[in-house]
Amino acid sequence: MKKQSRFTVLLGHLKEHSSLYLFIVVLFFMGVIFGAIVVNSMNFSQKQDLFVYISRFFGQVEEGHIANQKDIFFQSYFHNIKYVLLMWVLGISIIGLPVILVLLFLKGVVVGFTVGFLVNQLSWKGFLLSFVAILPQNMISIPAYIIIGALSVAFTLKMIRQQFVKRIQEPFFQQFIRYSMAMGVILMLLVAASLIEAFASPVFMKSVVSLLD
Repeated sequence: MKKQSRFTVLLGHLKEHSSLYLFIVVLFFMGVIFGAIVVNSMNFSQKQDLFVYISRFFGQVEEGHIANQKDIFFQSYFHNIKYVLLMWVLGISIIGLPVILVLLFLKGVVVGFTVGFLVNQLSWKGFLLSFVAILPQNMISIPAYIIIGALSVAFTLKMIRQQFVKRIQEPFFQQFIRYSMAMGVILMLLVAASLIEAFASPVFMKSVVSLLD
């Protein structure tokens, strides 16, 4: 019964906020497209400087001279924690709504720029490197970021409605607890993304870089 109840609540949440999730997904992928466009707007010297840096990095990966995997994990997860906490704080402040949307857009820009630059400079090799170095962890983290953004925006909008529509009687504390628990679940989910980034992606990258040489 509890599982059915939780599933019903989740399904109801998705139906209630389907348009919001659609908007967040579109916003994120607009950021991805914009990031890819930025690559094409760079001049030759800028691309060359960045490519030299990336080539050195791939050289270090091939030789096995990469950061300690535990350090990569903690750096990645600490970054995710900061991001989630920032979204959580913005979600409980009415003025944070536009900032949440900007952060989601910028997340998309980073992904689009990274993939776009690798493909622009290395063609199909860049696509393959993106596939093994960027895709695995982002298959978890991107949906997590989209969910975080949607939950934060939904909570902010609910607070605004409660301020101006007095007939909404649900206690704020109950909403806040559910919102915070959802963020906690997302943080646990992002552990998997950080583990993949730290322990799996470097191995995949080393294999592909060695194969392409």
